Amino acid sequence: MWEQRLAGETLYHIVNWFWIYSFLGWVWESCYVSAKEKRLVNRGFVSGPVCTIYGFGAVAVYLLLKPVSGNMVALYLGGVIVPTILEYLTSIFMEQVFHTRWWDYSHDRFNFRGRICLGASLGWGLLSVVLFHVLQPFVNFLVGLYSVAVGKILMICVTALYGADFILAFAGAMQISRRLQSMEDIMEELYGYIRGTRLYGTAEELRERMELYRFSGYREELKRRFDMRRDAVAAFGMEIPADKWAQLKERHRQIEERITELHERYTGFKGGGGFFVRRVLNAYPNIKTHAQALKDRRKNKAVEE
Repeated sequence: MWEQRLAGETLYHIVNWFWIYSFLGWVWESCYVSAKEKRLVNRGFVSGPVCTIYGFGAVAVYLLLKPVSGNMVALYLGGVIVPTILEYLTSIFMEQVFHTRWWDYSHDRFNFRGRICLGASLGWGLLSVVLFHVLQPFVNFLVGLYSVAVGKILMICVTALYGADFILAFAGAMQISRRLQSMEDIMEELYGYIRGTRLYGTAEELRERMELYRFSGYREELKRRFDMRRDAVAAFGMEIPADKWAQLKERHRQIEERITELHERYTGFKGGGGFFVRRVLNAYPNIKTHAQALKDRRKNKAVEE
């Protein structure tokens, strides 16, 4: 079995490359997102240190583009096309199975249905060139560090561990769509409530602030507005009847209690659901339901027009 060939390469080497690239992809994704979010983030569908989309992408690019590896232009263009197709198909697959959008390019220019975008595709082309001239020699070096007998045992163990991890991850992922929908419902409830308080001048401003902060930082934004309004009223407190002042303070107390209650419900959904659900919501802060992704895409399209 290990000696069977695909595009001139043995299955043994392909499997080794796949898992090494999956690990390197996880390192890249986790480091990049951790730096961006300013916190440690474990990326990937499963809990283990692998992002298999990178493994599939790297192996597919290498096997398909090896015949044109000597032509830099053809290699770059192929590196744009092949990973972009894989990214698009993966997005459709995960959305159809889990009813969630794990990444979304709707806010990027020249995107297609939020699944792929020109900037990312051009980056894939550059990465494909690096793969042939830097990464593949390095990966071949790593594979050569251990014997074939040891490599076979390692690949069997890694594949078995990933299979068990994948089953747990799959079960957890099936809960995420319902949990995200509950969180979105709370955000809509909050939106309707805050509009009634008139803390914001326009509905558009309110939407923008909510999308910017979501809920964790949004409480601080609301508290700042409460304090500004209270301080402004206090400056003219001598001119306001005591009963009116008491009503205003009571109104502020009610608003704060309502926001606190919604926040507790929101964080309860975000923090519950087991280890996998919590990890995914932390690793993919922009994950959203299929319905929310469509809504965002229509809104961005309307803005562009």
